Amino acid sequence: MPARLLGAIGSAWGRLAAAVGAVLCLAAAASQNPVGAENVLGVRLGGDMTMTRVVVDLNQTAKGRLIAPGGIAGAPVVLALPGLSVDSDLQGRGLGLVSSWSVDSVAGAARVRLALARPADVRRRFLLPPADGEPMYRYVIDLEPAQGAPPQAVAYAPRVTPAHSLTSTRAAPSHARKVIVIDPGHGGHDPGALGSMSREKDLNLAAARLLRAKLEATGRYRVVMTRTSDVYVPLPVRVQIARRGNADLFISLHSDSGSSDAARGATIYTLSDKGSERVVRGVTDRDDWLMNADLPGQTQAVNQILHDLTQRATRNRSDAFAEALLDHIGDRAQAHAGHRDAGFMVLLAPDVPAVLLEMGFITNTDDERLLNSPAQRDHFMGEVAAAIDDYFHQSLQVAER
Repeated sequence: MPARLLGAIGSAWGRLAAAVGAVLCLAAAASQNPVGAENVLGVRLGGDMTMTRVVVDLNQTAKGRLIAPGGIAGAPVVLALPGLSVDSDLQGRGLGLVSSWSVDSVAGAARVRLALARPADVRRRFLLPPADGEPMYRYVIDLEPAQGAPPQAVAYAPRVTPAHSLTSTRAAPSHARKVIVIDPGHGGHDPGALGSMSREKDLNLAAARLLRAKLEATGRYRVVMTRTSDVYVPLPVRVQIARRGNADLFISLHSDSGSSDAARGATIYTLSDKGSERVVRGVTDRDDWLMNADLPGQTQAVNQILHDLTQRATRNRSDAFAEALLDHIGDRAQAHAGHRDAGFMVLLAPDVPAVLLEMGFITNTDDERLLNSPAQRDHFMGEVAAAIDDYFHQSLQVAER
């Protein structure tokens, strides 16, 4: 066979092999990111009018490109995430500095658009990889009021529903189920306080189960229990359950004890100033159980400021719920101090409103009888459930003004 013909055949085979290789590469790429795959899994917001954090949940890594930085009246913040997409346009109501948000696919990128309630700048943005139980990537955008913007009062607004539960034309419904975490104190090898005929851990669990049933019966809540049986759950894990569950409210149920059998009555605790300082110190310690997985980790000062802003708004919501709860259980509360503040570890989540309810003194004869009475327990937990209803109803009214 002539050398020229052999060369032509070899060249043809080479072109064919290259074409096949290209097809195989395209097929491999398609298998990793198939057509119609949804890379943006959800959008979450936190904070207030002084600092707002937007978290975009992703199923793969991404490098964002800021298209529009905001900063002036009427100008949105627009971010492109090249190589990512959504099946259909997503949108939802905002929080704090963000009045509304949307995600769509444009020119081979997922485009995140944040309409602003007032002029704001992008303070920082960064990507967090999957870590410590978080299976997804998180692209974080922190916003702060633009320099020179007039001050504005802070108003509480409800947490936004994850984007993957929204349709392309409807925003998050205001009646979306709230996530309530109920924490029955103690358990397992830790019995808690002891009365003449009962153990605190048993009373706490019985009350928690009843409260869960009452809340779930309304259809308005999704309830998460830190324990459902007589097991011991470490205190840090209880807080992590609330944070990972994106809880709207955390309530820890306990039965009090006193040095004198004369002490009686229910008490509601929220986080104190000292407890807040403990959080700020803790989140800057890389070995601390709270871990600053949701922080940029640039400097200690930045992390302290960011957590202080978040904690301040959260404490206001905790106090609001505590007052609503006190209105409902006033007949069972201590006459001299029904609402107190403290630095209990289970109240330390910086982004979840939380209260600790001491339902009564197990060391007091009358209180222990009430705590063990099925009828009294049913009535008491009914009032707690009603207080939760009132709290979210009032918060929604404030947000919609």
